[in-house]
Amino acid sequence: MSEIPRGRSETHDDRHHLRFVIELPHPMVSVWAAVATPEGLPQWLCAADPLEPRLGGRVTLRWFNSDTVLSGRVTAWDMENVAEYTVDPGHQRIRFHLEPATVLRFTHEFRGTRDEKLNMLAGWHEHFERLAGALDGHPTDWLDWTEDRWRALREVYELEDAPWPKWVP
Repeated sequence: MSEIPRGRSETHDDRHHLRFVIELPHPMVSVWAAVATPEGLPQWLCAADPLEPRLGGRVTLRWFNSDTVLSGRVTAWDMENVAEYTVDPGHQRIRFHLEPATVLRFTHEFRGTRDEKLNMLAGWHEHFERLAGALDGHPTDWLDWTEDRWRALREVYELEDAPWPKWVP
């Protein structure tokens, strides 16, 4: 399974911009199917019904490990390269961008608190671990899911996000 590098974030006021850059040793067509089709997404992330694969198409994402449901529109679609969804609540933008050699550049923009940002970083990190597993032939069994891995990742992200103590001479 691929090692998932930590996600990064930029925050301006209450607007967070999360980024992950992940190298996946799989053909682009396989990664595209996993991140941009109603058949691939449930293996590691959520149900997508509907998912109309075109600019302006409808999309509803329903997470299996929470009560999260996001509905909106496909706001960028470049077959086999870019799938972007702008969803509510909060007018969030979720973008999967595939590059050759297969690099997945992921961004998620949303408004929220620092705690919500850390929760999202940990959640996306865990889901990308699950994506790597699904691509390796081990899709997620959502009946066995627990919060243990998410909690461990949340602690890591919280430590990394902690303000540095000020040194006073």
